[in-house]
Amino acid sequence: QTRSLLGVFEEDAAAISNYINQLFQAMHRIYDAQNELSAATHLTSKLLKEYEKQRFPLGGDDEVMTSTLQQFAKVIDELSSCHAVLSTQLADAMMFPITQFKERDLKEILTLKEVFQIASNDHDAAITRYSRLSKRKENEKIKAEVTEDVYTSRKKQHQTMMHYFCALNTLQYKKKISLLEPLLGYMQAQISFFKMGSENLTEQLEEFLTNIGTSVQNVRREMDCEVENMQQTIEDLEVASDPLYLPDPDPTKFPAHRNLTRKAGYLNARNKTGLVSSSWERQFYFTQGGNLMSQARGDVAGGLVMDIDNCSVMAVDCEDRRYCFQITSFDGKKSSILQAESKKDYEEWICTINNISKQIYLSENPEEIAARVNQSALEAVTPSPSFQQRHESMRPAVQSRPPAARTSSTGSLGSESAALSALSLDSLVAPDTPIQFDIISPVSEDLPGQAKSSGQSGRRTNPFGESGGSKPETEDSILHQLFIVRFLGSMEVRSDESPDVVYETMRQILAARAIHNVFRMTESHLLVTCDCLKLIDPQTQVTRLRFPLPNVVLYATHQENKRLFGFVLRTSGGRMESRQTSICYIFESNNEGEKICDSVGLAKQIALHAELDRKASEKQKEIDRVKEKQQKELNKQKQIEKDLEEQSRLIAASSRSNQSSTEGQFVVLSSSQSEDSDLGEDGKKKRESE
Repeated sequence: QTRSLLGVFEEDAAAISNYINQLFQAMHRIYDAQNELSAATHLTSKLLKEYEKQRFPLGGDDEVMTSTLQQFAKVIDELSSCHAVLSTQLADAMMFPITQFKERDLKEILTLKEVFQIASNDHDAAITRYSRLSKRKENEKIKAEVTEDVYTSRKKQHQTMMHYFCALNTLQYKKKISLLEPLLGYMQAQISFFKMGSENLTEQLEEFLTNIGTSVQNVRREMDCEVENMQQTIEDLEVASDPLYLPDPDPTKFPAHRNLTRKAGYLNARNKTGLVSSSWERQFYFTQGGNLMSQARGDVAGGLVMDIDNCSVMAVDCEDRRYCFQITSFDGKKSSILQAESKKDYEEWICTINNISKQIYLSENPEEIAARVNQSALEAVTPSPSFQQRHESMRPAVQSRPPAARTSSTGSLGSESAALSALSLDSLVAPDTPIQFDIISPVSEDLPGQAKSSGQSGRRTNPFGESGGSKPETEDSILHQLFIVRFLGSMEVRSDESPDVVYETMRQILAARAIHNVFRMTESHLLVTCDCLKLIDPQTQVTRLRFPLPNVVLYATHQENKRLFGFVLRTSGGRMESRQTSICYIFESNNEGEKICDSVGLAKQIALHAELDRKASEKQKEIDRVKEKQQKELNKQKQIEKDLEEQSRLIAASSRSNQSSTEGQFVVLSSSQSEDSDLGEDGKKKRESE
């Protein structure tokens, strides 16, 4: 019965221990939460006090907001103190009693249970040994020891059992105390906390909170009104911007602005990744003064791409992409190929960079000056009725009648030559002369005979210098200089005696390009040799045009814009087959106009010296041939004299016979006659004298 009753008490003690552990965890969570609340409240108060030290990018110095938050920080700091006091009270009145019961009383029950179990096992072992004592061989010493063990183990078991049973009975009372005392401490701590809170929340604080609540409602109403206005603005912008969502809007509805000196937007930049491979990267580009800047997404500021003062810009065909243009620096050492998103952006970028390259942005009213430059160009050049059809085929014809007053059509041309003002412009350039903006070989138009003689148009040249089966015509040329040029245009001229012809042609071609928005320029390699000038395709190495050097009668570079140069080619035939025609070709180089002209002049000098050397060589060969002929005649005369001496000896030896002598004379005479026929007129006279 005792063992059975003990089992019930032990089961009850285990249930109490399990329940107390769960209750302890719950109360510990309350205590931890209160500590976290106290720390968070203190941190909130600290952050509110530091608001006045913050520097918000969009927030100004709002003194009202700062003072309001300081008041809140003061109140919350007081609440934080109350929470700290509450945490201390919870630790003393709630956590300490239940912790003592869990750590001391429940562990004591477990310890006594283990000691009682050990004592019971020792008693059972002592009884077992005592029961094994033999009745035959009784040993008083062993019997006394076993009896002593039984006595000791029974006494120990009895004492342990009494302490264990007492602890189990006491546990029923301690259970009630351990449950009620922590709850009592928790409630008293909360009551004390609320009392401190009620003392801090005075009527003045309540009025302050009421005012703040009213302010918050006002701010909320203002926000709702602003959101409504923004929504209406968004709807209006969506309706107005619907055509702009197209990547390439209609240019008739959204024309390009050509008077800009500043431009910004996204462009695709071409980056070479290998010998023949490349990649395109989309970045934001903008102009800043005379510089072109770019800024990648995420960068704080933009970086310099290129100095576009005095640069050149042209439309290019690149990897079968639309709206590509190339910018080349003034020294030609750096270039970039960019792609615009639409035709409007494409034209605006080219016009803007052209305006910046003329340094119009340095003036006070750059857009007004740009508009004035375009207007002067419009007055200088008037398109012919058939210009549109010609422009569509990239061969536009422009009727150009220069005005009496010499007004520069573009800022890059600058002031014209003073000598040109004294000449009649009609004597330089014929009226109604079409302007050719694209490269078309004169072989196929005006020089059919040249095509047969030269055979160089459209011929592929080997870039590695290997001559396959045929020998290149410029292989023996002393001079080989290569320049990168862009063809601007060509037109027929009346005169080829003054450089003013080249200057006037430059003015008219550039003005026509500016007015009619012809931005595309064909880039080629100009090869200068002692025989000819060649325009070679840089991609295919095909000769586009060949200009015989003797036909280049005039060449000049612009007086101010050194990148512009041109030359006059005199050809036979043309629109009137009975006279020679002169065509002026205008090019743009990478700041190498003077070098190209010097190279052409050097080639003509080398060709002249080569011609003089050739004539001198031919004259020397003629003299050598005459001397050789005279030497042959002298050798023949010596041979004849030798034959005559031999014949004289034969005549003396054959004096015995007259008939033989007669035959010998006949032979001599016949031989002398045959020799006379070989000697010619002079030889005969000499022979007769001998």
